[in-house]
Amino acid sequence: MTRSLDDLLAEAQSAPIRGWDFSWLDGRASEERPSWGYSRLLGRRLAQAAAALDVQTGGGELLAGLDRLPPLMVATEGWLPNLEIARRRLGPRGAFVVGAHDDRPGLPLRSELFDLVVSRHPVTTWWDEIARVLRPGGAFLSQQVGPGSVKELAEALRGPLPPSTARSPERAVAAARDAGLRVVDLREQSLRTVFYDVGAVVYFLRLVVWIVPDFSVERHRRQLESLHEVMEAEGSFVTYARRFLIEARKPT
Repeated sequence: MTRSLDDLLAEAQSAPIRGWDFSWLDGRASEERPSWGYSRLLGRRLAQAAAALDVQTGGGELLAGLDRLPPLMVATEGWLPNLEIARRRLGPRGAFVVGAHDDRPGLPLRSELFDLVVSRHPVTTWWDEIARVLRPGGAFLSQQVGPGSVKELAEALRGPLPPSTARSPERAVAAARDAGLRVVDLREQSLRTVFYDVGAVVYFLRLVVWIVPDFSVERHRRQLESLHEVMEAEGSFVTYARRFLIEARKPT
């Protein structure tokens, strides 16, 4: 049964946003996963670590799904609603969750405390701080959002956008080196991402707010109507998520 535009928009606007949880999109959107399998990599690395830090953990969803955490596991989060969710989720696993701003440098942790620091899709990577809290010989492992991620969707809402290198792997490599770290692994992929109804688009943009920073259903009603028509005619809207994996080590 075909659902009306108004019904889809109303449902997506009223859906609760909890932590960094995309489960509401199950069956309504899909995204290819990077071939390197970040969760598997993370599970293996954490099982071998003595002390680890997860920067910008969201609601702690990723850590909570792993079988084993190191003896000292710390996570940081900057958004207050996520902070409380992460504490409830990770506290029973013996992990400590502390508040730390995502938009300015400063980790409230002592220097050279961790042999492993990880971060999935950080808003900003403060490389000097990562280097400071790593022990000599320690590693930073991160899956990051690449430049122009889901640009096709962003342009459907915002119009043509200029090319950007703000999140490029090259800039990440340069920043890591400037912080005194040695990059030992770098991989990139473009991942097919499909939305099957306009409600899924609305929910996604409510959760991933930097794609369309001023997004609202009212402000972008005309563009959402156009997307709805495309999906009705073609069955879906296709865009591409850009991801890269970077690993950097602190010299011994």
